[in-house]
Amino acid sequence: GRKLVDSQGDPTAGTLKATASEVESRGGKCIPVQCDHSKDEEIAALFEKVKTEQNGRLDILVNNAYAAVQAISEYMGKPFWEQPLSMWDTVNNVGLRNHYMCTVYAAKMMVPRKSGLIVNISSAGGLAYLFNVAYGIGKEACDRMAADCAVELRKHNVAHVSIWPGPVITEHVDDMLKASQNAKQKQMFEGAESVEFTGKCIVSLAKDPNLMSKSGRILMTPELGREYNLVDVDGRVIDSMRQINWLLGRNPSTAWVQRWLPNFIKMPFWMFALKGSKF
Repeated sequence: GRKLVDSQGDPTAGTLKATASEVESRGGKCIPVQCDHSKDEEIAALFEKVKTEQNGRLDILVNNAYAAVQAISEYMGKPFWEQPLSMWDTVNNVGLRNHYMCTVYAAKMMVPRKSGLIVNISSAGGLAYLFNVAYGIGKEACDRMAADCAVELRKHNVAHVSIWPGPVITEHVDDMLKASQNAKQKQMFEGAESVEFTGKCIVSLAKDPNLMSKSGRILMTPELGREYNLVDVDGRVIDSMRQINWLLGRNPSTAWVQRWLPNFIKMPFWMFALKGSKF
């Protein structure tokens, strides 16, 4: 989350204005807009602003607003019945419901133009249990939203995909790890990708002439990185969660095996998907 401008004198908080300046320093153009995604009227106003100022044109929508990081961390390890009922809304209001709203508004601009890309940022928590019950339900719903919206958007040449980044070092996660004494938590983020790597993947997707062949699918950032020959901002090739050495490396007790296994030994997608089978 970002404020438009810093009103508290906290240089580490990050602001939309600062982000816009960074974008423009790299040669881009950025119009910062503050929007509370828990308020329907602010979401509607955002898309109306884009429609008016950009003559009805919207090329890419990335649904990534989220409000539950702190709540999930606070109740980590507690079963769902020992968590407040508000956990459901905290996780799935901003993080699922608003994604659907944004997708509706985006489709109203993309469909008439027969062009567009909508991305849901999801995670492997949509496949199997991760963090808590509300989180997994929300992430699987994000994946299903992309799949089902893609069915109705396909004939209009608008793509909708769900993207799974691996562990990502956001500013919040970076601060959390510096203060943490939890070895397993630190191991989980070993070799994590930057916040910019997913953005690189989305840019390549948007430019791909065969984009529609990927519509409705779950796409992993490391797999896209290899397909499009992308590296992270520090020059690293990001490892895939399908790699056996990556999976072993997430656990401190098996991490020593990681270095002895080559990257090309991967779990097949069909086997990976079995973990989420409910039959």
